[in-house]
Order: sequence, then C-alpha cells, then structure tokens
Amino acid sequence: MRKNIAAGNWKMNLSYSDAKALATDLSKVDVPAGTDVILGVPHPYLAQINEIVGTANSVSVAAQNCHEKEKGAYTGEVSTGMLDSIGVKTVILGHSERREYQKESDALLSEKVKVALAAGFRVIFCCGETLTTREAAAHFDYVGGQIKNSLFDLKNEDWKNIVIAYEPIWAIGTGVTASPEQAQEMHAHIRKLISDGFGTEIAEATSILYGGSVKPANAKELFAKKDIDGGLVGGASLKAADFEQIIKSFQLARK
Repeated sequence: MRKNIAAGNWKMNLSYSDAKALATDLSKVDVPAGTDVILGVPHPYLAQINEIVGTANSVSVAAQNCHEKEKGAYTGEVSTGMLDSIGVKTVILGHSERREYQKESDALLSEKVKVALAAGFRVIFCCGETLTTREAAAHFDYVGGQIKNSLFDLKNEDWKNIVIAYEPIWAIGTGVTASPEQAQEMHAHIRKLISDGFGTEIAEATSILYGGSVKPANAKELFAKKDIDGGLVGGASLKAADFEQIIKSFQLARK
C-alpha cells in the first residue's frame, strides 16, 4: 500500500534559529499511521535539522536539489555523496522554480534522477504545467512528456524510490488552487501513465503528491481524493501549526 506523504518545501526561507525551532516543533507532532513527513531543508541546515528530527517518528529531511555528477569541479553544487554522508537520503528534483530559473531540462533531470537512485535515494520528482499550457488544453500531454522524458527509461525496481509531485505552476505561491477535481483528474492521468508504462502494481504503489498552494483549509478535501496521496507544501510548511494541521488532515480525509 502506498504511503501518505506530507512534504514541506522550505525553499530559500528561514534563519538557522527559526529552522531549528520549526523542526523541533514538527518533531513532536503525532504523525498519523501510514504517513511520512518530509522536510525539504536548505542545504546549509540539512545536517543539523536531520539531527533534530532523527529520532522523530516518520519525520525525515530532504535536500531541495542535487548535482547530476557524483563529484568534481562544480563550484557551489552539492552531490549525492555529500548528502549521504550527513544521513540525507531523499532529494526533490525538477521543481518548477528550478526548471524556470536554472533552466533545468527533462534530459538533465533524467541524469539527476539516475544519480540519486544509484546512490539509494528516494526522489520526489516534480512536474506541472503553466496556465498557458492548461488554457490550451495541452496540460495532460505536457505533464506526461515531463514524466516520460525523465523517468520512463528507469527499471521497474527503481520506482520503489520514486514519488511524483504534481505542481500546477499557475497555483504555486499565487493563492490559487486547482480544484480537488482538477487535481484528482491530473493525478489519475499520471497514475494511468505509469500503469501503461510499468504496470498496475507499480502505479498503485507510487505516491503522487499535489503541490499547488496546499493549506490547512483545503488539505482535507484534496487528500480525500482517490489518487492524491499527500502534498508538497510551500508557504504553509513554514508555520508549525499550519503544517501540523495539514499532516493531520490525512486522518480526517480518510474517515
């Protein structure tokens, strides 16, 4: 049975003291059974935050990115080996902000995914469309292309370490959220895509998260949908009380 996942992407936010306080509060949350809580922490804080949540039940940290090479003369970059050495074994790849600002292509992300999987990492792979793409009714093909181009040359066994995060770009940081029905429609499309490529068993075991302005007010309704297994949460993950409500929304949504 696939996991419910509440992943918080802290992005480039929080001072070190604020990050420690937030992680300490979240490490005390009573996480519902069958749920993983993942904190996407800025690189300078990863080791320390990992120590804070290390003994917490079902709470772990993720890097927000990694390089496609294992080591080398790549100033300012972070390798999977470095992350592994401090006990970090999850990485977020392909976030829309990195695709836009760092011009990360599907081909580059394919390389990053393979490097991360080879190092034994769990990968949260992000995909999603712009408003222009959705308005042109090309969103299914666009998102499908992102997934096929970066993930469809993987082996079946690799999928046990893949989590998909669907993030409609038009609903990130805008306060606008895709309706639960719109989100479910895309999640079902993604699951069918995986099923067609790798079989029903793998598709049904793959967690697919929604990543577009998840908040305490809408989490329950989103998580109640059949193919939505949690959220990749931005702003609401920076406030312990809000993120705790989102984490506990799984209990309410599944009743």
